[in-house]
Amino acid sequence: MIKAIIVEDEIKGRNNLKNLLKQHCEQVEIIGEAGTNSEALVLLSDETIEPDVAFLDISLPDGLIFQMLSQLENLDFEIIFVTAYEEYAIKACEYSSIGYILKPIDPDALKEAVSRIRIRTKNQMDKRLEIFSAYYNNPNAFSKMSISAVDGIYFVNIKDIVRFEAEDNYTHIYLNGGERITASRTIKSYEDLLAPFNFYRVHKRHVINLNYMRKFVKGEGGFVIMDDNIKIEVSRRRRPAFMEQLRRLQEGPVQ
Repeated sequence: MIKAIIVEDEIKGRNNLKNLLKQHCEQVEIIGEAGTNSEALVLLSDETIEPDVAFLDISLPDGLIFQMLSQLENLDFEIIFVTAYEEYAIKACEYSSIGYILKPIDPDALKEAVSRIRIRTKNQMDKRLEIFSAYYNNPNAFSKMSISAVDGIYFVNIKDIVRFEAEDNYTHIYLNGGERITASRTIKSYEDLLAPFNFYRVHKRHVINLNYMRKFVKGEGGFVIMDDNIKIEVSRRRRPAFMEQLRRLQEGPVQ
């Protein structure tokens, strides 16, 4: 069984989540509930309460949930934020590899989030929360992300990512220096997440960091040569949009 606690100030929302877990995630056992940060701190300070996961609302009557989390000595459980749509919070979750569910809760999204829970592994939640908070509090100064890989959790500087390569439902991530990380996420999720950082999808299997592109070779289809001499095909369908992106880069930002 997966032991869980729920921190949610609205009784109706709390009961709804409990009912959905009972109906769709029978492996989850609720071992505690709280409606405020102070109640949650008391709950999680109880040595007899050892959750595998905490379903947390971000905004509570006595402040943001991070105030409570910062007071805990050990963050040895997974976190799934349950929140209304908020762009910064969602992006922060994706960059930090922390689970989230949007209100109103979709049962399929709930099952997907629960399926990703890693019980009693080195989840490095404290570092992941640092990344979450860094983006949530100042997205314009954000520079680091967490990658949930098949063999653990990695923390990388975004500027060090050279390219992504898709293989079925996995994505290989190549870093400056030659290291490769294999993540259990689709390349589409990284394409959307990193577009603001000058990454571009040139092929259904490839997303590249344009800062590491050395040359674009024209011709039938065309291909790019990266700084590590890897050649990557630019698909015919994506070529016009890619050429437009290169044109904008050459022109630079509008003054």
